[in-house]
Amino acid sequence: MLRSMTGYGKAAAELEHVKITVEIKTLNSKQLDLNARLPYIYNEKEPLIRSRLSRWLQRGKVSINIHRELTGEQTEHAIDHSVALGYYNELVQLNKQMKHQAAAPDYLQLAMRLPEVIKIKQQKLEEKEWKALEKTMENAVEQLEKYRREEGTVLEEDFRQRINTMVDLLGEVRQHEPRRMETVKEKFNRELARFIEDKTLDENRYEQEVVYYLEKLDLTEEMVRLKQHCFYFLETLMADGAVGKKLNFIVQEMGREVNTIGSKANHQQIQTLVVEMKDELEKIKEQLANIL
Repeated sequence: MLRSMTGYGKAAAELEHVKITVEIKTLNSKQLDLNARLPYIYNEKEPLIRSRLSRWLQRGKVSINIHRELTGEQTEHAIDHSVALGYYNELVQLNKQMKHQAAAPDYLQLAMRLPEVIKIKQQKLEEKEWKALEKTMENAVEQLEKYRREEGTVLEEDFRQRINTMVDLLGEVRQHEPRRMETVKEKFNRELARFIEDKTLDENRYEQEVVYYLEKLDLTEEMVRLKQHCFYFLETLMADGAVGKKLNFIVQEMGREVNTIGSKANHQQIQTLVVEMKDELEKIKEQLANIL
């Protein structure tokens, strides 16, 4: 089943004193581009978090935001009383030394805003919380993968319709092919009649030229290969895992065959059909940029 590279997943977990929320957003990208925003207490686990996400999500521009909120009476911050008191006393003395003293300033409020007064407590990540974070990340990824599969289903239906259109257009090319070859033969016959009339015919050279151009102008191989590529594309849609890059390679091969048909056709109706096939391929390429 196809999966889009665009997705969103969110999950949360609550422990005795901590609430964990994980949000994951993904966009299309040729490689894995991972941006993680973590609370300081999870920094030691960042390499492991990145490794897990890389294995789960494989490719795309990934943003993960992990929010940690303390519940109950716990707090992550502490006031350094000695530093705050030192600032307070210095501010009082400074005000006394000034010729024009401030009118009853709030020294405590000023002191609380100065550096090193409020510090973050050094907490250790407990194994119970880490296990909860792992599970929450998995749940967020499950939500994201559900989103990706739903969008991938829509894209898969679009691909099938466009490939079927390609096969139909190729069938129309086949209908024009016999008449096109007849036109080519008529042209050679006219040239042959002119050479005979002018008595400038080199029969051996003429036969070589006829064989060369008929082989060069024949579209049979290109049409057979293009049809095979179309069927292979549809078959690959049903494969498991990430198939976006493989589908891109198949479309590149399809484009080569379509271009060759266009360059060899020398036929107005076939050229029109080739333009329509190129249009379908371009639309497929645009959508494939978002396939995992």
